[in-house]
Amino acid sequence: MHEIFINYRTKGGKAVAHGCDDRLSARFGPDSVFLARKSIDPGNNYVEALEQAARRSRVLLAVIDEEWLDAPDRHQPARKALDNPHDWVRREIEEALSSGALVVPLLIGRHVEQLDPHRLPASLAELAECQYVRIDLHTMNSDLTELGDRLVQQVPGLAALDRRARTDYVAEPGPQPTVRNDHQSGGIGQVGGSVGTFVNDAHGPLHTGRGNLYGGSHISGDGSNHIAGDNRGGIRERFGPRAPREGDEQ
Repeated sequence: MHEIFINYRTKGGKAVAHGCDDRLSARFGPDSVFLARKSIDPGNNYVEALEQAARRSRVLLAVIDEEWLDAPDRHQPARKALDNPHDWVRREIEEALSSGALVVPLLIGRHVEQLDPHRLPASLAELAECQYVRIDLHTMNSDLTELGDRLVQQVPGLAALDRRARTDYVAEPGPQPTVRNDHQSGGIGQVGGSVGTFVNDAHGPLHTGRGNLYGGSHISGDGSNHIAGDNRGGIRERFGPRAPREGDEQ
């Protein structure tokens, strides 16, 4: 038996309905979610299949977009589809309400308002009193994950099927930083991504910022001499006025 029935109007709610099916089927199993496109085999009586599935499911998700309330009837465009007693969206919701199933309106986007019972057929007025869930197209995956979490708490049959609660459930891994060493011994190695730079076993001076780097002793200024290491060939000095430098007063 299907636990979740996805009710939608083909024109406005198809993409979200298929997204619900993909996400919830991955979590609870494909046989737990009823979507007419995939759940009715070719040649089967679709009238009986739709009525039985809507009546026997424990949850019905009613996908409601901006055009849902005033969508025209296909056979009589001058009237609303919901005013037609034979409209399948209406009939499926009526079956679920009469069977005592948990009916959840899914309001798609930020502009769909909460249902007004006075704008619905009398047989659907109860739908306006059912707590809705808003689904944002930009965060649909996380919204459906949260919806699944809440359904598990309300419907015991779904809790038994929940793959997220099993020890063998493995979440998709997130991006990992890449490390490149290039088999370098000592010196500086490079870490890719946003980790930074590491220094491993460096010998000698290390400079990582701006400015001059001096590996040994350094003395600057006028009149200073510095001798280091083995000197061969003598020392020459020059005395007398020094050449003017840029910035000296004339």
